[in-house]
Amino acid sequence: MLNDLGFILGTTLMYSTPLIYTALGGVMSENSGVVNIGLEGMMTIGAFIGATVGYYLGNPWIAFLCAGLAGGFFALLHALASVTFAADQVVSGVAINFLGPGVALFLSRIFFQGATDTKSIEFKIPRPLNGVFPRNSFLDQIFNQYATVYLAFVLVAIVWYLLYKTKLGLRIRSVGEHPKAADTLGISVYKIRYFAVIMSGIFAGFGGAAMSIAVVSNFRPTLISGQGFIALAAMIFGNWKPQGAMFACLLFGAAQGLVIYLGGTSIAISSQLLAMIPYLLTLIILMGFVGKSVAPAASGEAYEKDGN
Repeated sequence: MLNDLGFILGTTLMYSTPLIYTALGGVMSENSGVVNIGLEGMMTIGAFIGATVGYYLGNPWIAFLCAGLAGGFFALLHALASVTFAADQVVSGVAINFLGPGVALFLSRIFFQGATDTKSIEFKIPRPLNGVFPRNSFLDQIFNQYATVYLAFVLVAIVWYLLYKTKLGLRIRSVGEHPKAADTLGISVYKIRYFAVIMSGIFAGFGGAAMSIAVVSNFRPTLISGQGFIALAAMIFGNWKPQGAMFACLLFGAAQGLVIYLGGTSIAISSQLLAMIPYLLTLIILMGFVGKSVAPAASGEAYEKDGN
């Protein structure tokens, strides 16, 4: 029984990690006033680039960084459309969600002889506590995780500190609440929003790589399949705060962990029904909590300086 609990908790941590990275990206972007519904596309391109670089270079850390850069590049496109050209942020995000998987599949066919699945990487992200606890013990099942898991929780603390304890964080939140007032005080709304949106793409890219080079060992077209939207829901459920988003991601990860655990038992539950649980949970949470959460006041509103 204890080992079963350890398995569920360990699986929860593993599957929560990609969501935490991506949800933190959403927190950064939306606190600056830019809705980033394109997290799914940024996560997908990050997963592909991570798996591809990991396969060809054999270095998972370089692959992880390249995945973040790829996500950041797609976020730059979103920032260009929504900040510079004041385009509809939702429409721009939807376009990114089409562009990310499309580019990933196009490049996959080029680099992997027409295949849409990348080849398996030889070296995955290491597990820093591997061998510290007795094999398959309760503690081993919980803490024998990939390094990306621990980095995700460190990143939560960093983003929280950045947003609430630094001048830059104050500026990010001020342009998200009242960009006109921030501009009057000499804060460059455009620069702050560009920074926050690009960081959101980098984090989403990390989230994709956490799937393709840690949870699994390659990229496939269905690998992300809604994880970016779940991270977006987690950000809303977490009230646009890094710590709230983290706890929401742990909840979604727990649902996934329970699904995998139940799928490996003799309990007769349809596999299709099990696969629906995380998405049903997302819908229930969105219906129950979106109206109660309070987004930054200027979230989704394009800002144009007077005279533009």
